[in-house]
Amino acid sequence: MQVNITKYPTHRWYHNFLNKVFGYKNEQAVYVQIDKWDTWSMDYTLAYIVAPMLVQLRDTTHSFGNVDIEDRPEHLVGTLPTPNSHEPDEFAEQAWDWALSEMIFAFESKSKDWEEQFYSGESDRVFKDLENGYIEWLEGPNHTFEIDMKGMEKYQDRISNGFRLFGKYYEGLWS
Repeated sequence: MQVNITKYPTHRWYHNFLNKVFGYKNEQAVYVQIDKWDTWSMDYTLAYIVAPMLVQLRDTTHSFGNVDIEDRPEHLVGTLPTPNSHEPDEFAEQAWDWALSEMIFAFESKSKDWEEQFYSGESDRVFKDLENGYIEWLEGPNHTFEIDMKGMEKYQDRISNGFRLFGKYYEGLWS
């Protein structure tokens, strides 16, 4: 994959003249080349790109999007100034920061082996030959391996929610 996106060009008064007379367009240059292997696990490929972009957006933004009340954690549910008001509530900015942080969490988790933190113990497996020619896989005497499935499910739910928020508030990802 190769991506080259230049900065937005500065528009000057004479660009209108050049465009009218010569058809000159002062546009941002965008070049994207996608290789076959980039789409093999596209979710991982995009995670490496999207996560740092979201971090930069969160750290350099000078505005915030609106996060619906039903998407917020309980401690960020505010009260609107008046019914049907388009004014933000007292937690609107913190709710946007929270939503961005959840999106970042999801994309950063996607690009690492987060499941390993829920494993404990040692795996001791032995094979037993059966009379019918098959093999049975049994736990050995030192097998203590366990998986915290409830913790893993809770973590996965948070990742899934971050991706859901990303999709829902995609058009608000500007600074």
